[in-house]
Amino acid sequence: MVSTTKPRIPLVFLAALGASGALLLSACGSGTTPTASNTPSSDTSASTSDTSSAPTASSSESAPDSPPASGQPVDNGLCKAGDVTLSLGQGDAGAGSVYRPILIKNSSSKPCSIQGFPGVSYVTGDDGHQVGPAAFREGTKGNAIKLQPGQSAAADVQFAQVANFDPAVCKPTSVKGLRVYLPQETASKFLPDPGTGCAGDKLPGNQLAVKTVRPA
Repeated sequence: MVSTTKPRIPLVFLAALGASGALLLSACGSGTTPTASNTPSSDTSASTSDTSSAPTASSSESAPDSPPASGQPVDNGLCKAGDVTLSLGQGDAGAGSVYRPILIKNSSSKPCSIQGFPGVSYVTGDDGHQVGPAAFREGTKGNAIKLQPGQSAAADVQFAQVANFDPAVCKPTSVKGLRVYLPQETASKFLPDPGTGCAGDKLPGNQLAVKTVRPA
């Protein structure tokens, strides 16, 4: 009679076989799945780093051309065009010229100072265009003069007799008066004084000459 009993496999052999399989699976897994420590850094982290290193504007910095915080112009104490009224004083004649002072009166309600040479030229036409060269500055710059409200300074002006110039060189032109710029001022004032000026720019002398301001 043939026996049907199955042979027994020793338990020690099965345990050893299971351990070998586990080691084999572990070895295969380590070769196919990368660990987190081997993963390269992403592009997103690099972009963030570049952005964080970009310079930023400091809150204490301001544009060089920014107006003062108050929005008010700086008052340097100088007489401005809007602070004064102009007039021509009485003059003297001599050596082919007439000498007359431009009187500069502080008509504002506050003191202001004035120093140096005013800019003076003949003007004509409805647009007030200049006729001939501006006044020549004669002499040296004087001291600053502080004008209280109602006080005046003066700048002596030499007006050449244009009839003494060669008409072909002078190019006589009717003028309505003078354009006057106070020293260190960019706005001008018109001073009526109808007459004749030279439009030519090659005169043998000066049709106008101005001295530094002085107390009136």
